[in-house]
Amino acid sequence: MDSEPRGLFATRAPKRPNPIGLSVVQLDKIEDGLLHIQAVDILDGTPLLDIKPYVPEFDAQVEVRTGWLEKTRKTVSNRKSDDRFK
Repeated sequence: MDSEPRGLFATRAPKRPNPIGLSVVQLDKIEDGLLHIQAVDILDGTPLLDIKPYVPEFDAQVEVRTGWLEKTRKTVSNRKSDDRFK
């Protein structure tokens, strides 16, 4: 998102010291104890540790600060990876 070095936990870098992720997903159905979800934005193999219901009154944050990303936020859809995580 920019050229300044950032700490691993300040980014969405795929190379992390542990494979724990957080994702808001859409639950389609539960079948024989198996959750069928879509709209997942985590990497394959990320362990699922906990499941919580999405509560808009608690989870939808309207006024948030994004720190250093505030400067580049408008260009995010036009950005490509610079291949530093290969």
